[in-house]
Amino acid sequence: MIGIFDSGLGGMTVTRAIEQLCPGYPLLYFGDLIHTPYGSKSCEALTEYAIRNTEFLIAQGAALIVIACNSAASIAGNALRNKFSIPIIDVIEPAVNQAISTSKNGTIGVIGTQATIKSNVYAKNILARCPNYRVYSQACPLLVPLVEEGWLNRKETKMISKKYLQPLRCKQVDTLILGCTHYPMLKSIIQPRIGKRVKIVDSSIETALFLQNFLLQNQEIAKELAAQKANNRFFVSDLPLPTQSLAESIFGRPVHLEKVHA
Repeated sequence: MIGIFDSGLGGMTVTRAIEQLCPGYPLLYFGDLIHTPYGSKSCEALTEYAIRNTEFLIAQGAALIVIACNSAASIAGNALRNKFSIPIIDVIEPAVNQAISTSKNGTIGVIGTQATIKSNVYAKNILARCPNYRVYSQACPLLVPLVEEGWLNRKETKMISKKYLQPLRCKQVDTLILGCTHYPMLKSIIQPRIGKRVKIVDSSIETALFLQNFLLQNQEIAKELAAQKANNRFFVSDLPLPTQSLAESIFGRPVHLEKVHA
C-alpha cells in the first residue's frame, strides 16, 4: 500500500490528489494530530516523529511512503531515506520542478511553516538549478492552526493571510509555492491577496503527478501496489472536534478516521 503521513489533516490534500490521479492503488494515511503543528518543533523532534510515522505505516502494510508534510520533508527526508529501504517521495521536489517551469520572471515566493522556511530547502533547490532566480520566503506559523481549527473562511484568517503575503507581493513574485500541504485549503483566500496574476504552485497536485510518473517508470513497484485490494484507511493520533468535518470537506464524502497510538 502507499503510506502517506502529515502532522495533521493537510496531507489529506495530497491523499485526495493521489486518489484522483493514481486510482487503483490502496492508500494508508496517518495524521499526527497529537503533535501538530510540526513547523514549530525542533529538528530532533521532527525526525523522531517522521521515523515513528514511517514505521507505523510500514507495519500497516505500506511499501512506499509519501511525506505529505513540508516540515518533515525538509528536516527528516534524508534521515528517512537512509533508514528505510522502500521508496520515499516528498512534496518538495515536485513543487520546485513546477515553480521553475512556471515562473516567467524568475522571482518565486515561498510560504511555509517556521521549520520549512528556516531550512531554506526551497531556495537551495531552486537556486542550485537556476542561480539567476530570486527566491523570497515567508513563514506563516498561524495558518496551520487556523486550518486545523476549521477556520477556512473567517475574517481573522483573511487578515492574517494578507499580512503574511504582503512582503512577497511587494517583491513582485510571479509564482508562489504553497510550501505546506494545509495551504491548498486556503487557496481561495491566498490568491486574491498575493495577486490574481501570480501563479500558485499547489504541492498536493504536483506530488500526485510526481507519484503518477514514478509509478509509470517503476512498473514492478506499481504492479506490487496495484495487486493489493485493501480499502483506503485513515489513521490519526488524536481526534479533536473539527477534525471529522474538515476531513470530509477535503474528500467531499464521509471519511472513517481511526484513532491510534502510533
